Amino acid sequence: MKRLHLHVAVNDLGQSVRFYSTLFAAQPSVLKDDYAKWMLDDPHVNFAISLRGSTPGVEHLGIQVDSADELAEVYGRLRQADAPVLEEGHTTCCYAKSEKSWITDPAGLSWEVFHTYGGSATYGGGATAIDPRLASTAAPKPVEKAKSACCGPTA
Repeated sequence: MKRLHLHVAVNDLGQSVRFYSTLFAAQPSVLKDDYAKWMLDDPHVNFAISLRGSTPGVEHLGIQVDSADELAEVYGRLRQADAPVLEEGHTTCCYAKSEKSWITDPAGLSWEVFHTYGGSATYGGGATAIDPRLASTAAPKPVEKAKSACCGPTA
């Protein structure tokens, strides 16, 4: 089953955790010093917030799948979209091990499609877009190495 993913950058994690815990009537399933995640069934969403140096607001959207078969199905649809697909492959991000790819919609919103297959003690890192919010569908932005970044499109 597919689950909508929404990642929001925040300025104050504690205040945001209190707000969203009240809104969702649930505590986060993952809570770290810089990150929190709710895996909700109603609505069926993977909602994450983080203090990762981004401008507050919607960081990116996504579709999380439960299996490699579902991932292949959604990857097939990505290849049919009229936009470049950035295949990140297997990575550690947001305290999880996943396989993922990225695409940008015509309005400039970054979408990730991913299958999580394990947890991680670290947030992750590696190559990431200079601005995790891709600006256009014409071509991917340049990438650079970032010590503590993840959850952005990579090349």
